Amino acid sequence: MVAMAEITIFTDGGARGNPGPAAIGIYAVDAAGSVLLEHSETIGNSTNNIAEYAAVATGLQLLKQKVGKAVKEKTVELKLDSELVKKQLNGEYQIKDAGLVPYFIEIHNLRVAHFPNLTLTHVPRAENKEADRLVNEALDAT
Repeated sequence: MVAMAEITIFTDGGARGNPGPAAIGIYAVDAAGSVLLEHSETIGNSTNNIAEYAAVATGLQLLKQKVGKAVKEKTVELKLDSELVKKQLNGEYQIKDAGLVPYFIEIHNLRVAHFPNLTLTHVPRAENKEADRLVNEALDAT
């Protein structure tokens, strides 16, 4: 049996037009299902992939700020609906878009320094509804 993560963070990014107006959504819960974090923001004109990466980087930064140094001791599962980003972050796929490399490096450094117990899980869009809702709310507000 796989132990349940102490914190589950859902991230999503999207661009209308790809590239076009883009936003990110982050939603994190503890093992009991209590909401720890809910965040959305627009990030200007961007691609879907950059928005997905920005959501992961921002989500990890915000979670680190919220939980503090104790985050290093927590098991954290990051769920995202971008299989490409998940596989690139896990080293299964090469990054061919140079614009993604700075995000990859930032996320890698966050993982090494603050999230040694982080796992990434690809989930269908239907299982990422809260983060997706946050992306759409940010885009609809512009």
